[in-house]
Amino acid sequence: MQNFQAGDLFIAYREENSGKHNQNPSTMTITKDAGIFTPLLPELNTNNQDEDSGGGASVPGAVFNVSTSTIGAGIMSIPATLKVLGVIPAIILIVVIAILSEVSAEFLIRFTKSSDNLKKTTYAGVMGESFGRVGSIMLQICIMITNLGCLIIYLIIIGDVLCGSGSNESVHSGMLQEWFGLQWWNTRSFAILFTVIFVMLPLVLLKRVESLRFTSAVSVLLAVVFVAISTVLAISALWHGKTMTPRMLPVLENKESFFELFTAVPIIVSAFTFHFNVHPIAAELRKTSEMVTAVRISLVLCAAVYAAVGFFGYLLFGDSTMPDILSNFDHNFGSNVGTFLNDTVRLSYALHLMLVFPLPNFSLRVNVDEFLFPEWPLLSSHNIRFVPLTCILLIFVYIAAIAIPNIWFFFQFLGSTTSLCVAFIFPGAIVLRDVQGVATRRDKILAVLMIAIAVIASTIAIYSNIASLLRT
Repeated sequence: MQNFQAGDLFIAYREENSGKHNQNPSTMTITKDAGIFTPLLPELNTNNQDEDSGGGASVPGAVFNVSTSTIGAGIMSIPATLKVLGVIPAIILIVVIAILSEVSAEFLIRFTKSSDNLKKTTYAGVMGESFGRVGSIMLQICIMITNLGCLIIYLIIIGDVLCGSGSNESVHSGMLQEWFGLQWWNTRSFAILFTVIFVMLPLVLLKRVESLRFTSAVSVLLAVVFVAISTVLAISALWHGKTMTPRMLPVLENKESFFELFTAVPIIVSAFTFHFNVHPIAAELRKTSEMVTAVRISLVLCAAVYAAVGFFGYLLFGDSTMPDILSNFDHNFGSNVGTFLNDTVRLSYALHLMLVFPLPNFSLRVNVDEFLFPEWPLLSSHNIRFVPLTCILLIFVYIAAIAIPNIWFFFQFLGSTTSLCVAFIFPGAIVLRDVQGVATRRDKILAVLMIAIAVIASTIAIYSNIASLLRT
């Protein structure tokens, strides 16, 4: 069977329906937002009914890509949410957010499938169909802010692991200085620059999501290694009586401590935000139902990883658990084995982030291109734009990562604003708008619930963060 590029498929569709060959380029423009007609996509199988044709990506590959899109910097904040909420409420919240994330992703897939317009088979396309150009632009801005923030956070954490971090209160050493001493080549700016050029750049220049399935699998494996080592260290500390009994429920001492509980919601929502990559990953599969299956498997895996990291990380460090638990792993555990495990945890997580980096970068690049050049040809077929745009974004992220000293207020801001919009508010709004008439009563109830949770949690979290800043 002959495969066609996405652009060929769309042009054939236009010619078939118009009954003539229109060579005017302005009539062949394609929406290039974060979806099917974008870079990093494989050749599409035009016969979706042929299950045995061998075309398209596999469900395991989609599971790895969704899991990699999900498990990023947020995993490091999960133990701190258990310290704030207590073990039982935090685990329940992780499960609830995972379920709502699956529901919102299923909404996006179903409403995209119901659209008869090829230009609407994307997240921004569905938003545009429901709310016009304004809705599409709002989504693109939220995705750009969310993904740009994530990429900056990734490079900052990689720099912290390799070169250390410091403030007026504490100094955390980096692995390169611990191993080789302070050298010109292991300074923060040079180490991150080396990583960007020789690790990130080759990966972000790939034009197909399917090409990243092996790095995604390794990335998920590294996250599992982190969970396993944290579990071993926690059980060892528990065996030797070096742990404190973790709090099962939150401690509410005053109004501020009550409002602080709501700051955990945006962090966990950010940890489950993968919706910007639903459409490009789904475009590789033979059937839409396979994407639903991949999302469900991935969310079960991610929820299990988050729950394990949160519980054993909190059990290991107790009330000294930091917002970035990686900072807790830079002290000596009292043995050579402990030091080795320490270094393995930090290095495996840094490598994990390096392999996660290309997926949010893909969605960021596509949305920036669509925002700036809505009428231009397909980005993947236009190297004059593709390569310079990729390099400019990478340079900007690098400069921001060097200039910004602290990530966690930034991370909470993303979680309480743009991530909530991308994950819950926009999918819920699409269902309530229901321009295609396919939403059921149950769908609309769940949509109202998602939006209500997102708005309430976002408002209180922003208030709590601002109050905390004013007190300091």
